[in-house]
Amino acid sequence: MIKIFRYLKSSILSILCIVLLLFAQAACDLTLPDYTSRIVNVGVQQSGIENAAIEKIGETTLQKINLFLTEKEKSYISSQYEKDGTYKGETIYKLKDNSDQEKVSDFLAPSMVIISYASNEDSKEMLQLPEGVDLFQTLSMMPEDSRQQMVRGILEKTEKMPDSIIGQGAISSVKAEYQRIGVDTDKMQTQYIFVTGLKMLGLALLIMVIGILIVFIGSRMAARLAKTLREKMFAKVVGFSKTEMKELGSSSLITRTTNDIQQVQSVIVFLLRVVFYAPIIAIGGVMKAMNTNANMTYIIGIAVLAISVLVIVLFGVAMPKMKLMQKIVDRLNQVTREILTGLPVVRAFANEKHEEERFDGVNDHLTKVTRFIGRVMSFMMPAMMFIMNMICLLIVWKGANGVDAGTMQVGDIMAYIQYTMQIIMAFLMISVMSIMLPRASVSAKRINEVLEHDTVIKDPKQPKPFDAKKKGVVEFKNVCFRYPDADYDVLTDINFVAEPGKTTAFIGSTGSGKSTIVNLIPRFFDVTKGKILIDGVDIKDVCTKDLRNKIGFVPQKGVLFSGTVESNIKYGNDKITDKAMKEAASIAQATEFINGLEKQYQAPISQGGTNVSGGQKQRLAIARALAKNPDIYIFDDSFSALDFKTDAKLRGELQKITKDKTVLIVAQRISTIMNADQIVVLNEGDIAGIGTYKELMKTCEVYREIALSQLSKEELDYE
Repeated sequence: MIKIFRYLKSSILSILCIVLLLFAQAACDLTLPDYTSRIVNVGVQQSGIENAAIEKIGETTLQKINLFLTEKEKSYISSQYEKDGTYKGETIYKLKDNSDQEKVSDFLAPSMVIISYASNEDSKEMLQLPEGVDLFQTLSMMPEDSRQQMVRGILEKTEKMPDSIIGQGAISSVKAEYQRIGVDTDKMQTQYIFVTGLKMLGLALLIMVIGILIVFIGSRMAARLAKTLREKMFAKVVGFSKTEMKELGSSSLITRTTNDIQQVQSVIVFLLRVVFYAPIIAIGGVMKAMNTNANMTYIIGIAVLAISVLVIVLFGVAMPKMKLMQKIVDRLNQVTREILTGLPVVRAFANEKHEEERFDGVNDHLTKVTRFIGRVMSFMMPAMMFIMNMICLLIVWKGANGVDAGTMQVGDIMAYIQYTMQIIMAFLMISVMSIMLPRASVSAKRINEVLEHDTVIKDPKQPKPFDAKKKGVVEFKNVCFRYPDADYDVLTDINFVAEPGKTTAFIGSTGSGKSTIVNLIPRFFDVTKGKILIDGVDIKDVCTKDLRNKIGFVPQKGVLFSGTVESNIKYGNDKITDKAMKEAASIAQATEFINGLEKQYQAPISQGGTNVSGGQKQRLAIARALAKNPDIYIFDDSFSALDFKTDAKLRGELQKITKDKTVLIVAQRISTIMNADQIVVLNEGDIAGIGTYKELMKTCEVYREIALSQLSKEELDYE
């Protein structure tokens, strides 16, 4: 999978943009639990009062506070407040706008706690005050030294209290003061909850926008990657020789170019999002959770450990089957392709039942593997939900003890649950990724196998030009050839020269190597031993494109492409004029049936040429080669589907336009090659004889046997 990432070099800016957006989304996601905690702790429990930095305070309460402050602290607090009118004859002070609320809160909190407990008869015992004693009146009447000593004793008692109790006590005192001086605390509470809720809504909308942007950018990037991979795969496959095609298989190459690339495209966005986002949210969640309450960090460790064990078990069980699934898909495509291609033969032999059973066998195997993976993966979500619910239960139980002890607030428990869920979800995303990644990894490996496959047919680093003085000369020098993985040579010590203006024909029994010889000339295979020279240059020393541009090849099986008659004839030379195209069709004896079509040269040709007959297909393939106007023509048994009359006419027309061209013909019929300038007779990969028809009839027993098997002695004598 890592090798696929090298094709993302052009998308570096998109990846950086996604990373920055993920950081922004994580920051927003980690902020939401904090706002939830504020709504519960501050909005609900504290009536919207955030800290002990009281916004408005009566003069009486301010004087009580001053009893517990040092001169320096009194001076600072005095500088932070200013007069703001009166309420029921009492002067009211308000906190200045530019005040440091956190510092003011630190100074006032202990004093506000003492005021809260001293004003509450049920709480006086916490300060260990004698019954019936007014603390503030007593302190105001005491000498300075005694007062300071008593204040220090009281403050020492408050310092031993938990921070949450000090905070709650201070907030309670602030709320009581607000109510005493006529401030509407209900309105304050509603306003705080409303404003905080709006902030949460804004964050949620921002998270949504960021999420859309990430998916948009990621999808475009993944689509671009898939496009690049398809282009490179296709370019690589087009350059494959028959050796690579046989090794990898056509059905497998189709699966790799479509299904495998689709797998990689589907997982790439999720991969980039999870790989970067999960660690960010997990680390951020741990830090936030520890700031909320470090004593419950072990709960997160339990959750992570449980999820890791679950993922490892599921991953270990499902991974081998996921690898197997891709191979079965290949096999299914191969069987389907084979059956559909050979459907006429299947029907002709009434063997539909057998083929259905063969297809069902592969289909059932794929179904069983898919079901097995589905069953294994079905355990994941219920198990994850069980772990999450148990963790929530553990947090609530532990947090309830903290609330009871006064070391934690209800909002903190809610925030901690949210942080823990975010951490668990991060690991859940990683675990889902670990399930998706194996199959994508298998697909990526299969794609790389094609992209990195070493081709047998290679262009030279410094190609040589053709010798213009030997234009069209084809020479075989001691050529031997063995198919890949074969145990014996199918061609042995082949030597002959084909010259321009002459026709060289190849004949022999089935399997003698006729088609193999002509397939070696365009380098569909490379010779095992010896050399093939064209225009005096070894074909291995020239570019394959230049080599094949010199050749007009008509294969044994005529292949047409979806399009029109015109597009198929012009396939090898799209710059040819319409006049030249029609001349090529006329020479190929295709004009009659083309003119009989409704749209003539614009008549549609279906994929593979299934809407024309075998003879028509061959004639169009011949016209395509003629329209290219190459130096060398190769006809690999290309007249087999033609009747004798059409065959004779076509050969007669060919002689007119190939006077200065090299023509190589593979044929089964003696009549097709009887007038060739040179006939090469093959027998089990060896040359049994070379010469003209008359020479071979006298000197080559193999040729005589072939001739006698096709024509009577009288016909041969007449010829």
